[in-house]
Amino acid sequence: MVVSKKLNDRRQRPVRPSFSAPRHNLARRARYSALAATLIYGAVAALVIAGSDLASLGIAGGLGHLTAHLAERLSFVAVTGALVYLIVARMLAASAERERRLHTALIESYEHTLSGWSRVLELRDHETEGHSARVTELAVRLGSAMGLGGESLEQLRRGALLHDIGKIGVPDAILHKPGPLADEEWAVMRRHPEYAYSLLAPIVFLHPVLDIPYCHHERWDGSGYPRGLAGEAIPLAARIFAVVDVWDALSSDRPYRAAWPPRQVLSYLQAHAGNLFDPSVVRVFAALAERERLAAPAQRRVA
Repeated sequence: MVVSKKLNDRRQRPVRPSFSAPRHNLARRARYSALAATLIYGAVAALVIAGSDLASLGIAGGLGHLTAHLAERLSFVAVTGALVYLIVARMLAASAERERRLHTALIESYEHTLSGWSRVLELRDHETEGHSARVTELAVRLGSAMGLGGESLEQLRRGALLHDIGKIGVPDAILHKPGPLADEEWAVMRRHPEYAYSLLAPIVFLHPVLDIPYCHHERWDGSGYPRGLAGEAIPLAARIFAVVDVWDALSSDRPYRAAWPPRQVLSYLQAHAGNLFDPSVVRVFAALAERERLAAPAQRRVA
């Protein structure tokens, strides 16, 4: 994204929601579970003891003797109940911590894999070097400005990172062609969202991120591809990313044209709000762009 020097100096990092429950939450759940187990143990034990004492001693045994006997045995229940609580709480806390560490390690492995895939695509397509990182950062900021948070914002980030992963299935002769594509070549290029779906859909963990790789070329008026979705039938994440993607593409040098000035790009987005882009997303993006004081690029770049 082309921004003022002040914003470049700041280098905001995208919001990265926590992947697992905080440790104090895990510990609190372990304590609650242990307390529940202890109360059940105490209630059952107390009922069994009281019932057996009443059956064996009865009223004839004397109320004082019965009360003393019950107090002695119930005190034993209280002591053992405390031990049960400590043991169960410690076991559950240890189990929860192991689960948290395994989950965090798994998520980190996925993150490294996603970053690796994105980098592989950029190494193959030098024209888009740096594009994925820029649009991912901006998509997260725009998503946050539109009220997304938590896991929704995290899935938006992952989807943006993988938005062009389907180009892995596009032949080099088409992907690297220096001039305009022929109609049949465009037909192949336009299949890259379908290639992305075929690649990512078998991975259950990545189901929530499919919206962007599969739908970011859909258009508000139904003129997009691959399915011709229109309006709010297009997933929100894809509608957000479509604006960001076009912003970065037009703001960057390409072999067939120079980068547009930021004001011209913004005017293009606003002119096509309601036909190509979701008008509400364009409005929020325009406000975000104004707050961040769009400026001319310090230097031209290829995106």
